[in-house]
Amino acid sequence: MLGWARSPTPPPCATWTYTWRLRRSTPRPASPLAALTASPGSSSSRWPPALPRTRARRPSAGALGCTTDERTRASNTPCSAAAPPRSIANSSRTVTPPQVSTSRLGSASSRNWWITTRRPSGSEDTHMRSCLKYLQITGSLHTQSLVYIVTNEERRPYRLFCSMIGSNKDAILMLEEPDENIFLNIRHTKDFRYITLNVFSDTHSKVYLINASNPLSQMTLVWEGESQVHCIVEHHRGHLYLFTDAAREGVPVDSHYIMQSVVESSGPNSWKNVLVEEPGVILEDVDFCDTHMVLTLRQGRKLRLCSVKLPLTEDIKVPTHLSDLRPIDLPLPSDVCQIVSGPNYDYYSSTMRFTISSPVMPDAVVDYNLLNGQWQIVQQQNMLHERTRALYGASFAANMGRQSSDKADFSNDDFVGCAWNELSEYYACEYYDVPSKDGVLVPLTLVYSRKHKQDGNPGLLHGHGAYGEILDKRWRSELKTLLDRGWVIAYADVRGGGGYGKKWHQDGSRTKKMNSVYDFVSCGEFLLEKAIIQENKLAGWGYSAGGLLVASAINCRPDLFRAAVLKVPFLDVCNTLLHPIVPLTAIDYEEFGYPVDYEEFLAIRKYSPYDNIQKDVPYPALFVTSSFNTRFGVWEAAKWVAKVREFTQYDPERPVILNLTTDVVEESKYLQTRELSLETAFLIKMVCSV
Repeated sequence: MLGWARSPTPPPCATWTYTWRLRRSTPRPASPLAALTASPGSSSSRWPPALPRTRARRPSAGALGCTTDERTRASNTPCSAAAPPRSIANSSRTVTPPQVSTSRLGSASSRNWWITTRRPSGSEDTHMRSCLKYLQITGSLHTQSLVYIVTNEERRPYRLFCSMIGSNKDAILMLEEPDENIFLNIRHTKDFRYITLNVFSDTHSKVYLINASNPLSQMTLVWEGESQVHCIVEHHRGHLYLFTDAAREGVPVDSHYIMQSVVESSGPNSWKNVLVEEPGVILEDVDFCDTHMVLTLRQGRKLRLCSVKLPLTEDIKVPTHLSDLRPIDLPLPSDVCQIVSGPNYDYYSSTMRFTISSPVMPDAVVDYNLLNGQWQIVQQQNMLHERTRALYGASFAANMGRQSSDKADFSNDDFVGCAWNELSEYYACEYYDVPSKDGVLVPLTLVYSRKHKQDGNPGLLHGHGAYGEILDKRWRSELKTLLDRGWVIAYADVRGGGGYGKKWHQDGSRTKKMNSVYDFVSCGEFLLEKAIIQENKLAGWGYSAGGLLVASAINCRPDLFRAAVLKVPFLDVCNTLLHPIVPLTAIDYEEFGYPVDYEEFLAIRKYSPYDNIQKDVPYPALFVTSSFNTRFGVWEAAKWVAKVREFTQYDPERPVILNLTTDVVEESKYLQTRELSLETAFLIKMVCSV
């Protein structure tokens, strides 16, 4: 992606100066809610007929080799019915494009540029925001081009421009989609030879291929499929590779798969499956370099990272089993919970970088040599053990003299077979399968200190269960103080989250959202029944949509928890979905339900935390944080806290605290540390003082 930093929003006709830097990942394209509009009011049990039944959808996030947070994959999730793309050759409409001028900073290899965008006063695009997604750099200045997308006032990506870098000529409008329900997204292949243009609709998804050396040439349709699917196209030596979770020959699939096509004959019907589907194996991610394809696979709780040599030999006929490709398994620690591909800017390097995460190991940035399988930890956070001794684990002493670098040196024999810097000597990780209310087994992960573990410890239960995102179980330094005090940290992978296929996500969304709540409650009951956590010493923790999960679980079983921390939670679901004051996206409606549908309206009312607070019942101690700079309205937390104080039994030993701020906490390490300190102090005070 292209990241930027700019000064505060300027007035019309001001000059905006950005510093752009080419990065590997692609953010979620911003999209407006095109369908749901209504006059203000409060939710009630009566069915409200205020909203039209049109359902807008937007693409979810992501990119090859990116994280799966909000964080995730630049996918092709469609947004509504669309007409075919209208190129500039077929358009007689005159538009005023942004005026772009550039100047180079540093060498071409750094790909750093100053880009100054000037918008004419009074033009239709005065308040638009340029979303640059692709930067093409070629050998001579006159062939260097910048291809980018702009959004309208509703932040819908709808125009594709091409500017010649170093030229004062106006940008050329390559494509425009006037339909308000159509969204565009572009990205470059890793070898920079092609640009892929994704056109999203609620009836289909389409991918067009643009020659990067001549972006004004004709676009070629290479793939089309149904709505609500991920789709990423990569190029390797004359072959296109498609990473998608679209239905295979009309049959829905539960996870992603890879397809292959020849560039010269590419088209919607030219794709062939590369791998034969294997039961229980989920393909989570794939990344490419000039010599290899690296696959991230999940089988149950186990993750596998393996490399396959490219190009595929002629004797291999696809589709084939993965074992026939003779994959090389790359080393991983024993309790790995997440693998994230690094930037890997150098496409022609055989060394690829990944971030390896584990509940009992600080995130390790690791360079793998794909030619021989050797690896090296190039960056990892230091840890203090009992305030006196720095450690990475058992192998810290052996690694003391090694210098980390951005470029791995595998010629040194010291790095062959080096041990992982795990903390498993001090902290243990255990796994359980907990039966939920309907009998479905819910994965539960426990982390605790070997030194301080005993029956009846206090505990903290984490959950998220939304958007198909994998629960963050990485080692977190702020939890070390709880672990060293004997706390058990538990992670419940409830339905609605990711990591276990599309069905696992769908079984915890929309009308089935209560499944997530039942799963979370069942995990809490399991911890108490097995005496892993002492009665009346269980706390809950949820962030954003995870705050909705924890608050709903508290409404169901307020006696189960002693305390809870809710960070920028989504609490007033009915009112927010019915009368969106903050800009919601269609993916929010896909996740939590469309209140225009009566059945879904009743389902929303059943789990909405604001609408289900029990009267005259003691609630746990609550610490609710929110900010004026979050995407969920600050009034949601304020309204929920006020209603909890009004409806529930008052107990001075169980305070309900509302912590509001105008600061952007995510942008300041100091503010993050301060907020985490408040949360930790609150938990220790409320739980350990019992």
